[in-house]
Amino acid sequence: MTTATDGAAAPLRILILDDEPIVCKRLKPAFQKMGHEVETFTDSNAALARLREARFDVVVTDLKMEGADGMQILNGAKDSAADTQVIVITGFATLETAKESYRKGAFDFIAKPFKLRDILDCVKRIEDKRRGLPTEAER
Repeated sequence: MTTATDGAAAPLRILILDDEPIVCKRLKPAFQKMGHEVETFTDSNAALARLREARFDVVVTDLKMEGADGMQILNGAKDSAADTQVIVITGFATLETAKESYRKGAFDFIAKPFKLRDILDCVKRIEDKRRGLPTEAER
């Protein structure tokens, strides 16, 4: 767990990957407003290369893209740092892809179109988990 010197949680390093630029443009300022450091990508191969170079606390990835798909990104994120939390977002949500995502270690699976609040709440749960706070299920 990373914390700032004043005892508050340190900002999360978040990588957002979606081949639809509007998703990156919508999520980046929302996460920055929460105090997090954000990098965005619309090219999955570039995002995969970045995951090999730097550590991220959270990866938000689309599932279906040209080049590396979301499952490859999920695997790459977990290979780089096992404690990286991955949120899979997709317009092709099926029970099978959700199960596969969770089996491979995804923190959450969110169908498009999603409400911004759903993603923000998910990142808040990751923050709480990193600080050792109980999840809603544990309360």
